[in-house]
Amino acid sequence: MKTFTRYHTSNLRKGRFSEPGRAYVITAICRNRYPHFKDFYTARILINVLRTSDFLGKTNTFCFVVMPDHLHWLFVLGDSSDLSQTVHAVKSISSRRMGNSLWQRGFHDHAIRDEEDIKPLARYIVANPLRAGIVHSLRDYSHWDAAWI
Repeated sequence: MKTFTRYHTSNLRKGRFSEPGRAYVITAICRNRYPHFKDFYTARILINVLRTSDFLGKTNTFCFVVMPDHLHWLFVLGDSSDLSQTVHAVKSISSRRMGNSLWQRGFHDHAIRDEEDIKPLARYIVANPLRAGIVHSLRDYSHWDAAWI
């Protein structure tokens, strides 16, 4: 009989390291996969929080896509920033601004290796609405941005 490992949010932290100046992709999921960001204004609140993180020097965003029930975000961590604290701040501030506990605990992160090419990764991230069948063209989806566009 096979046994399956249950993944808990605490397991997402195992092996995580925070390195200022390193690029990361994070995925944060809404609590119970509720589609909070299906609402245009709610999605724009989250986008403004991401932009504020850049303005404060915590991050330098390469791209993001806000899906109805989760966020994909590719960024370089600021010089004096901590990965977990930065993502926690974005989740906390966006929840407070919307007056609702939006997020599942934890997040998935991937540190980008020096040899990885960022542009194809960014294209993959912003194409999520296409793969999910939400739209037929990215021109029809408002909740993404990329530094190269």
